[in-house]
Amino acid sequence: MDQLLPRERGLSRRARLLLMAAGALVVALAILWPVVRRWARAERSVDLARLQVATVVRGDLERDVSAEGRIVAANHPKLYSPSQGIVALAVKPGESVQARQVLATIASPELATQLAQERSHLQSLESELARSELSSRQQNQSDEQTLKLRRVRLEAARRDLERAEKLRAQGLLNEVEHERASDAVRVAEVELEQAEQVWRLGREARDFEVQDRRQQSERQRLVVAELERRVAELTIRAPFDGLVATIDVQDRDAVAPNAPLLTVVDLSKFEVEVEIPESYAPDAGSGTPARINIDGREVAGRLTAVSPEVRSSQVQGTVAFAGAAPEGLRQSQRVTVRLLLETRPGVLKVPRGPFLESGGGRQIYVLADGLATLRPIRVGAMSVSEVEVVEGLREGEQVVLSDITQFNGARTVLVRR
Repeated sequence: MDQLLPRERGLSRRARLLLMAAGALVVALAILWPVVRRWARAERSVDLARLQVATVVRGDLERDVSAEGRIVAANHPKLYSPSQGIVALAVKPGESVQARQVLATIASPELATQLAQERSHLQSLESELARSELSSRQQNQSDEQTLKLRRVRLEAARRDLERAEKLRAQGLLNEVEHERASDAVRVAEVELEQAEQVWRLGREARDFEVQDRRQQSERQRLVVAELERRVAELTIRAPFDGLVATIDVQDRDAVAPNAPLLTVVDLSKFEVEVEIPESYAPDAGSGTPARINIDGREVAGRLTAVSPEVRSSQVQGTVAFAGAAPEGLRQSQRVTVRLLLETRPGVLKVPRGPFLESGGGRQIYVLADGLATLRPIRVGAMSVSEVEVVEGLREGEQVVLSDITQFNGARTVLVRR
């Protein structure tokens, strides 16, 4: 016989299980709701490991430009042939040399012959000058003697006139003799005056001739001195203590005037030749601070010169070391130079990344709660490693620096961890 059992008070075990399952479902929905909502809002999804993420910070931004450079000796002249001839080398590439040491000699028979001819011409002109000076002294002496004789004759004529006047006063001399004595004085005066003019003009003419011959000799002496200088330059000497870097000719080669012979470098002082992009050239001027990266070491320097010529969209500049050059530098060693064009204090900035080129610097993805949202921005100054953000971001926000073309213009992207 069935027996009626009394009903338990409260919820049954099955009800309690159902109630617990419902509660767990509500909690799970509450927890998963943000994820579900992000999934619903996202147009695409991507793994976080594939993205480059950074935080927007505020600080100083150094606007700079990176340029390739090479170490060169500050003094590295190339020596050229001063004349045509046969070259005889006295050194080899890589050889150390001292100042005034003979590096090469050039045999130029043509120049040697020309020097001998000009020296002979100089000796001829000097002989003519000496002869002209001697002739001038002789003629001057002769004219002075004639002038003295004219003066003596004038004095004698005047004494005769005085005696004639005394005898005339005593009635012992007639008028004709007196006038003859007077005429003799006038004639002597004219002869003396003429002799003085001849002496003066003759002396000036002879002095002018001597001076002209002296100038001819001096001019020829300068010609000889110039040829002697050119002959002396046929011996190529080291301008300073240094090293023979390159030799452009072979021993006993025939060289033309102004042909390159060799290059000498001064290894006691180095500088850096850099190639600056044309777009940055207006901002890079003399005195611009620089940082030279040499085998992982950063050395301070400054830009000392910028070429006004543009070649292949590059402008050549020269960077000098701020202090002593590091040890172990080599000629033509490749280095990287960072020119510090400007420093902007207290700006919002993010690291430089592919987003800048792919988005044109006008948009970026901002990461928040696992969702990357496309946001318009405006950038300002840019350096090699950082970019100033003028509008669109706030300090502390996380942004995606990766190439944004992979999102195909999606407004929101789910970032999976």
